[in-house]
Amino acid sequence: MRNRQTIALLALVGFFVALYLWLHALGIGGALKCGTGSCDTVQASRWAVFLGEPVALYGVIGYFAILIVALAALRPAALLQRGWSVVLAGLATVGVLFTAYLTYLELFVIHAICRWCVGSAVIITVIWIVATVEVAGRRRRAPDGAEPV
Repeated sequence: MRNRQTIALLALVGFFVALYLWLHALGIGGALKCGTGSCDTVQASRWAVFLGEPVALYGVIGYFAILIVALAALRPAALLQRGWSVVLAGLATVGVLFTAYLTYLELFVIHAICRWCVGSAVIITVIWIVATVEVAGRRRRAPDGAEPV
């Protein structure tokens, strides 16, 4: 249960990070508060849009999906069901892979680092680790010969 709570909390934080970046992409909120990073360079690049939408929108959708699944997985009836953990791990895997691609673009194509993007990358990576540990832990706890729940 604690893993799912951790995932829900991290997804909520990630949601707000992505929402902040998305609102900026829509022209709401002015300049990004990035300190020494190059957030504006990254956000102004041609890579900041994917399939016609700001990349941050996909973060908002992804983190929201993870949050909803994590909260649903906290219901008493769902606590013993392994399927919720597998779905969380799957969503997190998609997020990590997309983030790895975006990080590659930042480092080797755009040559600029956005602190908010790095923060989001750390959040989704930790969610992925926790979700993977959750799936592995549920597999280990299954009795011999029985299908893990």
